[in-house]
Amino acid sequence: MSMPFYVAPEQVMRDRADYARKNVARGRPLVACIYAEGILMAAENINRRLRKISEIYDRIAFAGVGKFNELDQLRVAGVRHADTKGYTYSREDVDARSLANVYGAYLGQVFTHEMKPMEVEIVVAELGHEAGQDSLYHISFDGVMVDAEQFVALGAEAEAVSERMQESVDATDDLATALGKALAALSGPDRTIERADLEVAVLARGNGRRAFRRIGPDQVEALLGA
Repeated sequence: MSMPFYVAPEQVMRDRADYARKNVARGRPLVACIYAEGILMAAENINRRLRKISEIYDRIAFAGVGKFNELDQLRVAGVRHADTKGYTYSREDVDARSLANVYGAYLGQVFTHEMKPMEVEIVVAELGHEAGQDSLYHISFDGVMVDAEQFVALGAEAEAVSERMQESVDATDDLATALGKALAALSGPDRTIERADLEVAVLARGNGRRAFRRIGPDQVEALLGA
C-alpha cells in the first residue's frame, strides 16, 4: 500500500501564500485615499462591465483586486451582512471595522482550511461624519487586516504605487488634485494609463445619506483637465 507524502504545515502555508500573492500581483493596480471631502477610490480597469469598486452600505464602500468572481462573492456577502445588521439593530450600528473583521475571518478561514486560497486583496472604506474620522481597512488574501491612515495601494507593483502615493498624498486636497495624484501613482513614470481605463468612485460628505458616487468618464476628463 502506498503511503501518502508528508508535507510540513509551514510549507503548505508558504505555498498557498506564494500562489495567492503571485495571482493578486497580476491584477491591475488600485488606490484608495482620503481627501478633503471624503475618500477617493481609483483603479485601472479595462473591463467596462466588471467592477472593482462598489457600494456596501450608506457610508461604506468596498474595493479590491484579483479574481472578479471572488471579489463579487465577497461584495455580495458584505452587502448581506450590512443589511442584516442594519435591519436587526439600526443603520448606525453598521460600520467598516466590524465588516472588515468579518472579511478577515472569512479569508483567513479559507486560506487555512481550503485547498486553494482566495486570489484577492480588498479594502473596506468608511466615510466619517467629519474630516479626520474616515477609515480605511486593508484585508489581504490570508485574512490579515491593517488599519491604514491615509491611503491603500493594491495589485500590481503595490509597493511602488505606495511609495509614489506616500510622496504626494495630502488629506486636504480637493477631488481633482487627489485624482491627479492617484493617476500619477497608478501609472508611474514609465507608462501611461488611458483615462477611459480608470474606474473611479468616491465616498463624499456632500452626497447625502448614501455617500457613494461613481465618477463617470466625462467627469474624470473634466477633473483631470487637458
